[in-house]
Amino acid sequence: MLISHPAFPLLLGAIFVALSKGKLRSLSLLLFPMISVWSAFQATTGTASLLPLFGYELVIFKVDFLSRFFGWIFAIAGFLGVLYSLHQKNVRESLAAILHVAGGLGLVYAGDWLSFFVFWELMSLASFWLIWENRTPAAKAAGWRYFYVHVTGGGLLFAGVLMKILETETIHSFGPLGILDLSSILILLGVIINAAVPPFHAWLTDAYPEASPGGSVILTAFTTKGAVYILIRLFPGTEILIGLGVFMALYGVVFAVLENDIRRLLGYHIISQVGYMVAGVGMGTAMSLNGASAHAFCHILYKALLFMGAGAVLYSTGKSKLTELGNLASKMKWVFFLYMIGAFSISGFPFFNGFVSKSMVVDAAHQGHFLRTEALLWLASIGTFLHTGLKLPYWTFLGEKRDYKQLRPVPWNMILAMALTALLCFGIGVYPTWMYSGLPYPVHYEPYTLHHVLGAYLLLAGTFLSFWWMRGMLGGQNTITVDTDWFYRKTVPPVTRLTVSGLKTLGAFTKDWGEQTSQKIYRAISSPYRPWNLMGFSVHPEKPFHYPIGATVTWILLLFVIATATLFFS
Repeated sequence: MLISHPAFPLLLGAIFVALSKGKLRSLSLLLFPMISVWSAFQATTGTASLLPLFGYELVIFKVDFLSRFFGWIFAIAGFLGVLYSLHQKNVRESLAAILHVAGGLGLVYAGDWLSFFVFWELMSLASFWLIWENRTPAAKAAGWRYFYVHVTGGGLLFAGVLMKILETETIHSFGPLGILDLSSILILLGVIINAAVPPFHAWLTDAYPEASPGGSVILTAFTTKGAVYILIRLFPGTEILIGLGVFMALYGVVFAVLENDIRRLLGYHIISQVGYMVAGVGMGTAMSLNGASAHAFCHILYKALLFMGAGAVLYSTGKSKLTELGNLASKMKWVFFLYMIGAFSISGFPFFNGFVSKSMVVDAAHQGHFLRTEALLWLASIGTFLHTGLKLPYWTFLGEKRDYKQLRPVPWNMILAMALTALLCFGIGVYPTWMYSGLPYPVHYEPYTLHHVLGAYLLLAGTFLSFWWMRGMLGGQNTITVDTDWFYRKTVPPVTRLTVSGLKTLGAFTKDWGEQTSQKIYRAISSPYRPWNLMGFSVHPEKPFHYPIGATVTWILLLFVIATATLFFS
């Protein structure tokens, strides 16, 4: 039944949130996402709900092992994100967040091309709204750039979907494609833009840091991981994704070296971590697809926790640059402690969730004899710990003393959301069997072998020693990182100005031509006796024509003659 769809409580809740105020609104913001979580865990495989629409039967709620697994984490992330933002009073931002989560859940359970595209676009539109609701000039500009990129991606995706429907003559061919035809290539291009695959990635690091602290937590959980879900659904075993994924994993950590803004730094590590997932999809084995799914699950949690910590720092200090931060550990003890759980998780420490998922992807590369891929993914792991696990917390929470005029107390709901997320990161790391039991493919995997644990600790210890030796060179630099967004930052404004100028010139020309033409027509109508006046010309244009019979009488007589002749000859 459609009412059991986990997105349904959120769509209903959006109405309650829009119409309620005060405590009732806060209760609605918590209650409906909780119902969504309950619905996601109640969904059983084999469920399918059809919705007749314009002669089509939309499969709007289809549950298999893959959609159920992603449905769990999307619903959990939605609740945690809303809880984290509960203190803010901007109802429009709350609505955008709820609709974004609903779009993500709708995408996961879609069973046909039309349902997939509708929820994909709902998620994208809510993203623009969520960014713009931070209401700063930077957020407005970043939101428009985000809009331009995703309209391009959505256009490619729509063209591919339409071609696929025309090719197969059905909307229900929503399954593995490969890249054998143009429609599949267009769909893949549309999806990898949302997955932030370089060079189509800069929208992420441009826009996510400009959203509000709560908005960035919601954004980090859904857009790229929704794209990963679609890649698993449509393009498993597409080998080009292996190279793209490895490139992402390394590209993200390299640019994190250059970054000074803590949320932009975390944004680059989203790109890096999604690279593991994309590479896992490209390998196409049961182990690698399970690894990509598990890593998406764990990444949503630890990356949300990291953005929550960064958002709490921004909320309290009003600052987000490493060159402006430092010595906050004693002033924000709980934020520092909980952030470090996220840092240990993303870095792959044993007994934290990143370890039990990232190692699956790396082991899949080893088992599939993708040895260079395995080595490069280990190299990316070193960079992750170096920057997210060491550089960011050291220069933010430790480092040199700063003179903060006033620190705002972090609201209780932000700390509670961080604590619950940290508990999940640690709980799954200690007991991964629960997560493994929900994976889409039956694969037995044991992460806690001596080889895995010892190898991880040696890698982390070596990275820590390297950081401590070079820490003076790894602090933030007060510069702006130039990435591929340079191309549309530099080209879109002049193109827009040129377009507007051209339209203004065209409009002025059209206005002048219209005025001249209308004057000629008026002269012809008001002086109907001479042929040249009917064409709008005058022998003596400087001398206006004057006739004893007015134009109105003349044309009435003419119409009367025509009407009489018509009646006579009919």
